[in-house]
Amino acid sequence: MADEVVLLDTFFSMFGMRARLALAEKGIEYEYKEENLGDKSPVLLEMNPVHKKIPVLIHNGKPVCESLIIVQYIDEVWKDNNSPSLLPSDPYQKAQARFWADFVDKKLYDAGRRLCTTKGDELETAKKDFIEVLKLLEAELGEKSYFGGENFGFGDVALITYSNWFYSYETCGNFSVEEHCPKLMEWVKRCMEKESVSKSLADPKKIYDSILVFKKKHGFE
Repeated sequence: MADEVVLLDTFFSMFGMRARLALAEKGIEYEYKEENLGDKSPVLLEMNPVHKKIPVLIHNGKPVCESLIIVQYIDEVWKDNNSPSLLPSDPYQKAQARFWADFVDKKLYDAGRRLCTTKGDELETAKKDFIEVLKLLEAELGEKSYFGGENFGFGDVALITYSNWFYSYETCGNFSVEEHCPKLMEWVKRCMEKESVSKSLADPKKIYDSILVFKKKHGFE
């Protein structure tokens, strides 16, 4: 019996894009269900009763929540799918990949959120924090092709889905990521050459349009 795979998601979510990207890397067919976060579906509330958030991967009726956990689940369940593993086999390298993925969500997400929701001095602080986080990530990347070395992997999945939000962050904060982190942008372009990446990431302009609606609705203009 074939696996039944459903993804509850919304197009602009960098977290949902991770799940889409991991599924694409593994060549897994799935049903995509777009969620309205202002009016969450009964299925979402049933499948993720704790956080009530997307993404949720439903595999043969069983839900898996939280994007990095979903990516690891996909990597483990479909490890024999004639596709390279996203997480390295070496325990130390695996721990490092998880560390930097966690760093992205704890530091980059917060600074990016503040870029889109603040003004004045708060906005300038958010911009400074955002650039500092990117510089740390660029230093970790170093001269490697990808965060794990020569192969696209877990750390890349964790960060690349933020890259199509860069346009919004740059526009809100009036700065250029490429100006501050040119090697990181080279990595972005390298990742985007992969079909699994380019097809999984949302249009940056559509993301910005969604942010404008959010800013107007919540008085952040």
